[in-house]
Amino acid sequence: MFEAATAKKEPEKQPEEKIATRHILGKLVVSKTGKKFGEVANLSFDVRTGEILHLHLKNPTGYCESLALERDKSGAILIPFSSVIAIGDFVVIAEEDII
Repeated sequence: MFEAATAKKEPEKQPEEKIATRHILGKLVVSKTGKKFGEVANLSFDVRTGEILHLHLKNPTGYCESLALERDKSGAILIPFSSVIAIGDFVVIAEEDII
């Protein structure tokens, strides 16, 4: 007798959570250890996919200014969106991912 092979189901992928820019702009950016970096002034994103690439900071703190972080053409500090851990009252980033 032959037994029917049971196909293994792969877990369903959860859709990525969509984030409205109005929920990010103006928020204070802090590290998970509580260090302040500045406020989100703008975002850069991939126009084809809609993926957010960077947070552009305004009013950077002295600590943030002392780090050798990437800047845009206008001189605003760029924080890679891949370093964002959470968005709530603050935008929390993993500092080790940007240094």
